[in-house]
Amino acid sequence: MGVVSQTGTADSASYNDGDFTRPETSVTTRFEFRSSSSSSSSTKREREILQYNSKLDLGSGWKLGTQIQIPFVEKATTTFGQANSESGAGLANAVFQTALIHTIDTRWAYGFGARLVAPTADASLGTDPWQIMPAIGIRYSFLGIAPDTYFVPVVRYAISFGGNPFARIIREPQIAPTLNIGLPGRWFVTFYPSNDIRINYGTPISGQTGRLFLPLDVAVGKKILNNLVVSLEGSVPIIRDYPVYDFKTELKVTWQF
Repeated sequence: MGVVSQTGTADSASYNDGDFTRPETSVTTRFEFRSSSSSSSSTKREREILQYNSKLDLGSGWKLGTQIQIPFVEKATTTFGQANSESGAGLANAVFQTALIHTIDTRWAYGFGARLVAPTADASLGTDPWQIMPAIGIRYSFLGIAPDTYFVPVVRYAISFGGNPFARIIREPQIAPTLNIGLPGRWFVTFYPSNDIRINYGTPISGQTGRLFLPLDVAVGKKILNNLVVSLEGSVPIIRDYPVYDFKTELKVTWQF
């Protein structure tokens, strides 16, 4: 099978919509499960997320990408030594993101923007204060190696503001050194597709012994049709000094327009 050429734009036949610097107009549904535990309790959380992405071509290699996420959460917490567990379900915090992207050539592109997290959830299902996350990313495409293979590290910095003055202070770099490897048949493997590497400079949480959360985060997927992408992500901690989760898995389905 010949190598599918890359143009550095989102119209590549193998493009899976996972590149921060190549926004697409698409709708994504994500089904996520997370488990976490401390010395006194364990928590299981399921999230169903409806996500809308859009792009606006500004000319001269510039694009404006926007994203809206509406998540629904089901959460159950069991306290060790007690027979009962606490559970809840409802709307979680809504997310709004915008990014300005510039494509330099077929190999290089970069972008910067911000993500806003609104406290639309009940206090037990989301964070209480607002969050703003300035973000920056840069992409290098490995032309000729494999279909749509690229490296795009993205860093965003979560900062809490407003809301309950007694709520936890959030100061947290969230890092995704995303490496996407294209495979024959429009399959792909992506290392670190999510910004799950975390460094906590804010208020410590229960069970924290350091600042770093470093997982092994991998997704496998396939572009089934020209506009339909399905992937399954799994993640487990390597370093859990800052406990974010014990295990995470996510099924992601994206319909590109």
